[in-house]
Formats: sequence, C-alpha cells, structure tokens
Amino acid sequence: MSRKYKVHNPRGVYFITCTVVGWVDLFIRPEYKDIIINSLKYCMDNKGLNVHAYVIMTSHIHLLISTKDGISLPSVIRDFKTFTSKQLIREIEFINESRRVWMLNKFAFEANRQERGKSYKLWQDGYHPIEILTGEMLYQKLDYIHQNPVVERIVEESKEYIYSSARNYAGLNGELEIDFII
Repeated sequence: MSRKYKVHNPRGVYFITCTVVGWVDLFIRPEYKDIIINSLKYCMDNKGLNVHAYVIMTSHIHLLISTKDGISLPSVIRDFKTFTSKQLIREIEFINESRRVWMLNKFAFEANRQERGKSYKLWQDGYHPIEILTGEMLYQKLDYIHQNPVVERIVEESKEYIYSSARNYAGLNGELEIDFII
C-alpha cells in the first residue's frame, strides 16, 4: 500500500485538495462558497482544525491545514466533507439553481456507481494530503493556492479574490480568519 498520500504526522501541516466529482463547477454561487466557509469556521472552532491558507475554486478547494493537539486530520476532513456534501445538496434543491436537475442526476449517478447506499456523492474520494516538510515547499504551496484565481483569470491580483486567504496575507479582511503560518 502506498504511503505517498496519507497523513502520517499528526502534528504536520498538509496541503490538501477536495474536488467535486466529475470536476463539476459547483462553486460558482456565493451560497455554495459560503457553506464551505461556514463549515471551515465550524471545524476551526469545534474540531481543532487550523486553516493556514485556502482558496475555493469552481470545482475544488485547496487548503493548507493542520490540527491542534494531534487531533486526527483524516477524521476532521471526513466530517467536513460529509457535512458539506449534505448542506450543498440541500442548497442545490432549495435555491433557484438552473442546473439543479443535471447536478443532482450527476451526483446520484456517482453515488450509484459506488453502491454505498447514499443518494448523492458530491466529493471525490480522498483529498491528496501532502505534508509540508520545508520552507521552500511552504512558500510554493502558499503561492499556488493564492495564484489559482489569477491563473484562471478570475481576478488580476490574488488579493482581489474574496474566497481566498490571499486577502488575509495582504493585510485585508478575509471571509475566514486564518492561522497565519508565515
């Protein structure tokens, strides 16, 4: 079994990516992104999660995270993905979503492929944890996270993107209070 993408150091800082199944562009509405922000806040306040950097893109999120006192990072991420999946499905059903039928059919199809007894599967399995082992690696991942919206031409400067910790690192108010790592 591969040791490459697993959490081995409970006190480590990890770069992770959570991706929507089929790379569906789900996070194009503020309501959906706010569910992610509020869920991260909850995990920070109640589950021992430290968020050092983040960005919410249209089909995935990148996080630079750790946990307090050796709390199990896989357990926190499992709970985060389970809760956000349910909340996002509920929001898709509730708001005036033009892609409602298509998205729910896609998420139901993915659930049926897995045969886990769930109605919908929103997140891809796993989250590809990469432990940050050097200062160079830390700066590379921070830059990658913060430049994602620039590379995708969503904004011209990383600090302009509301759903990213680039604002925090630029000294501006962000949607989420982060635990600065540098």
